[in-house]
Amino acid sequence: MTVISTGSSTPTSSYGRAAGPGRPARPARPAVSELRLAAFASHRRAVIPLGPLTLLAGSSGTGKSTALRAYEALARLAAGDPLEDVFPDPSAWVPERAGADAQGRRGFRLGCTVQGPAGPVRLDLAVQAEPTLRVVGERLSDGGETLLSTALRDPGRSAVQAAWYTAGAVPVTRAPFPDDRLGTALLPLRVAGTTDGELRVLAAAEQVVVALRSAFVCDPQPRRMRATVPVGEGRLTSSCDNLAEVLYRTRSQCAQRHARLVASAHTGCAGEVTGLTAELLGDGTVQARTERGPGYSTPLGRLGDGELRYLAFALVLQAGPHVLVVDPAAEVPSAMQSLTLLADGLDRSLDTRQTGELLALAASICAAGHMRLLATVTEATAEAARGAGGVTVVDLAP
Repeated sequence: MTVISTGSSTPTSSYGRAAGPGRPARPARPAVSELRLAAFASHRRAVIPLGPLTLLAGSSGTGKSTALRAYEALARLAAGDPLEDVFPDPSAWVPERAGADAQGRRGFRLGCTVQGPAGPVRLDLAVQAEPTLRVVGERLSDGGETLLSTALRDPGRSAVQAAWYTAGAVPVTRAPFPDDRLGTALLPLRVAGTTDGELRVLAAAEQVVVALRSAFVCDPQPRRMRATVPVGEGRLTSSCDNLAEVLYRTRSQCAQRHARLVASAHTGCAGEVTGLTAELLGDGTVQARTERGPGYSTPLGRLGDGELRYLAFALVLQAGPHVLVVDPAAEVPSAMQSLTLLADGLDRSLDTRQTGELLALAASICAAGHMRLLATVTEATAEAARGAGGVTVVDLAP
């Protein structure tokens, strides 16, 4: 695996630990800067650097989609989902040819690094897939110092032994944690925060949880996007099948944002597009339409697959988390969070022009800091993006 090109932005402010002489400014918004797949499916000792806009490239079978699944899994665990929901088929993530130990146990390992006001914080996770799915080890560290560690002491119990740093009269506190949850996500419920050490642990855990859980998997499905949809809460699903409903809700909420979306549609769709509308039909469903000039419009469902996928991604990038089915950390101000968009096959069904326009839009939005994008693309798209400002291209080798 090699990094082909990296565009970077230098943070100019921080919160939490202040910047000072000899100490670089730290980003105010926590962000995952590195994904580590020590032993996960086809990946062995893989370290994937992540920027505001990262494209994963490589030939078929190099694990591009697997890397996205790993990020999604960490995000769901950080949000509190149990292991069995995140890994319904855990054996699928055990590296091929990985032998079992004397007790018949096999598993996988993954982790990440999160940059933020607490500095670079590492999370490493070891999961047993066979014979029973469970967490067997977790480590949260800051600057090489362990803040939280868990270990499976008694295979007969559904718990791991957790130990976290306190820097108090008792330097380490120990307690059992459930073996089907991410311990880092549980720390705010277990750590009192009465010592400097405990505050440091809580800051590191919060940084990791906030960065990971603010993720949205976007995989527009044109076949499902063409039908009329009932009126609901207007939050876009991962498949974007309720795109018409979201347009119905958002058209009147922000005229400036809607105008930018119309401009994107005009750029990425065939023919003239002067507007995007959504009308409520007699049966209670909503139908979206593209305006093509005075008195002329066509249903959105008549657009091609590439046009629909392009439009969906443009909406997600420009509208942000307030119209998406995501659950960011409610206790953290939105100005201190960034949404990570995960897109497997970003350029699927798109032509060269649409792909270029979408990447330019993504680079512009990601540079502002509130949005990040991690996507898999074809080698042709990756080649065209090499050297582009603000884009990190990572080639995954077999």
